[in-house]
Amino acid sequence: MATSRFLRPTILALTGIGLAAAMAVMTTSAASAATVIDGPVDLGTASTYGVLGASAVTNTGPSLVNGDLGVSPGTSITGFGAAPNGVVNGTVHQTDAAAAQAQRDTTTAYGVAASLTPTRTGITELNGLSLTPGVYSGGALSLADTGALTLAGSADSVWVFQAASTLTIGSGTRITITGGASSCNVFWQVGSSATIGTGAQFQGTVLAQQSVTATTGATVVGRLLARTGAVTLDTNTITASTGCPTPGTPSQTTAPTITSGTPAPATAGSPYTTTVTATGSPTPTYTATGLPAGLTINGTTGVISGTPTAPGDSTVTITASNGTAPDDTQTVVLTVRPSVAATPSPTATPSVPTTPSAVAAPVSSGGTGGDTPTGELAFTGSDPTVPLGIAGALLAAGSALTVVARRHRRAAQD
Repeated sequence: MATSRFLRPTILALTGIGLAAAMAVMTTSAASAATVIDGPVDLGTASTYGVLGASAVTNTGPSLVNGDLGVSPGTSITGFGAAPNGVVNGTVHQTDAAAAQAQRDTTTAYGVAASLTPTRTGITELNGLSLTPGVYSGGALSLADTGALTLAGSADSVWVFQAASTLTIGSGTRITITGGASSCNVFWQVGSSATIGTGAQFQGTVLAQQSVTATTGATVVGRLLARTGAVTLDTNTITASTGCPTPGTPSQTTAPTITSGTPAPATAGSPYTTTVTATGSPTPTYTATGLPAGLTINGTTGVISGTPTAPGDSTVTITASNGTAPDDTQTVVLTVRPSVAATPSPTATPSVPTTPSAVAAPVSSGGTGGDTPTGELAFTGSDPTVPLGIAGALLAAGSALTVVARRHRRAAQD
């Protein structure tokens, strides 16, 4: 059946409102609160190791490990001992209880680093970047040959890099940490294996799911920890970070910055949700003034929700604060649209009766009853010609009788 011309505007309006609501949901659901790193990733007993392998540790040339060296559950450690082999300025743990515990702690630290919500995603090439503290994720992370990466922060700043697959640090590259920050608080969580190129100057702790390879002449200020594979060295200097802050030490505090924009419109009488987001350390809390009636804000999550009661535009002032000055304030206009009432379907127009047309007769214009237009008789559903014909016949008969009676009286008088 063809759509009634009376229904088409209603259907179009409802379709537009549905599309707008769907877009609003897609816009707000993608948002999430910024991750705050409460301190360095806890390495447990693995923190004293410069090198820790799972299947084996293999060295070529005069490598130097300033820190402990271990392997577990594998048993093979080769290329260390008397010159020209590698030297360990620490304790060697070869398939002992200490190495086993260090591997368990490495597994825990790997899981913590992998679980952090990124503050920036989609990173692939690190060359030329200067990054503030935070969590950075990508598929395969790399630093191109002779490239440079700068990490700018303070003594308590923490960086976590999440590589879903590989980490490749090119030859002749350099990682520089400024502002009093240190390699203690730089962590590289790698979903498969990591490679540090020839002559690279690398900083931070590698937590690799599989293996770690340091090629000729690369230096590492940090740790090379492999969960299931081997660590392979070639004339390298590995210096485990020392003097690191205790795990749980608060990281650098930064003032909040609101990152969400103008909220999507709401509809009066319909449930509504939108989320305010902000960066900062520690985690910001939220307040809002001027919200439309029926809406409230969750001070912890930044979620504005409820059912607005009336249409109109409201000027809303949102404030994010975390104890670090200055607070950040944002003023937005939140629009509440009128509700869309269901439009009743129009009734069908009655068909014209097939019986003869009603006889129109004048009526008084002063009547107040019914919907009959002035000057017309409403059609009652019966044929008026029959009673009118009878009435006419009776009138004619009466007239004839009157004429006859008059003639009789005249005849009698004569």
